[in-house]
Amino acid sequence: MIFAADSAFWQAFTQQTIDGLAFGALIALVALGYTMVYGIVELINFAHGDLFMLGCFLSLTILAAFGLGGLGFDATVKDPSPVYVAVILLTCLLVAMPFCGALNFAVDWVVYKPLRTAPKLAPLVSAIGVSFIFMNVGLFWGGAQDVNFPNLIPDTNLMSEGSGIRFTYKDAMVFGVTVPLMIGLTLFVQYSRLGKAMRATAQNPTAAKLMGIDTNKVIGLTFAIGGALAGAGAVVYALKVNTISYTMGFQNGLYAFTAAVLGGIGRIPGAVLGGLIIGLVRYYGSAYVGETWAGALIFGILILILVFRPTGLLGSTTREKV
Repeated sequence: MIFAADSAFWQAFTQQTIDGLAFGALIALVALGYTMVYGIVELINFAHGDLFMLGCFLSLTILAAFGLGGLGFDATVKDPSPVYVAVILLTCLLVAMPFCGALNFAVDWVVYKPLRTAPKLAPLVSAIGVSFIFMNVGLFWGGAQDVNFPNLIPDTNLMSEGSGIRFTYKDAMVFGVTVPLMIGLTLFVQYSRLGKAMRATAQNPTAAKLMGIDTNKVIGLTFAIGGALAGAGAVVYALKVNTISYTMGFQNGLYAFTAAVLGGIGRIPGAVLGGLIIGLVRYYGSAYVGETWAGALIFGILILILVFRPTGLLGSTTREKV
């Protein structure tokens, strides 16, 4: 009896771990946009979560172009073929990522670039203003009610039925998209010419200019890359959760910002680590503490960690840029 109870506990624990890592990987994709921008210009782009929301609505519009209907349509697609799903997923990624990247680049060029030398409060308030603009665009685009997203990817369990653990096609899709993107971004920043320019600009913008680096261009491309990652996260999130709304950007953006701070804002590995921790804490908290307290538990742990390590888990103490 005791062995059976222990087995049930570990099965449930493993299931919460899988679900938490899948959710955390999505949050990490959005958190990377926060941490990349902050690492270079020390701006908390509060509009980033709402950019993620617009990517979800764009994905739904793309599906309408495939003949799956429009907003408010029946979200059940019967027996879609794997090739059909792969084509739609790839199309959504190839459209949503450039869209969100270009929109983020445009916001930087129009709103944030003129405020490069302004007091830090000015771009921060501007970011909040852009967030409200994006939110109202989402309200106009999708309406005030939650919208069902087509259930293209089945919840078929890939594990044996006797294992008591569910790892579905949706979970595989999440890891199959997010993990390569995170690895690719890390290698890009570490070894590419633009990545080196980004690191140089983050370390010392003035010295980077003296070395011939166009810092405004580098910052703009950083916004574009962060926006593209948010677009990818939007597609994967919508296909997994199957419910979107114009207010979803606030909560998910808050989770992503928390993940970036927890891991050490400004550091790419920190954003990934923070996202995975947020996902695990959320699902462990829901299972063992209660759904009502899951959010409080996340921010309680964040406060506790920052009390003892103000720079985050992977952050390092640096002199303030002046």
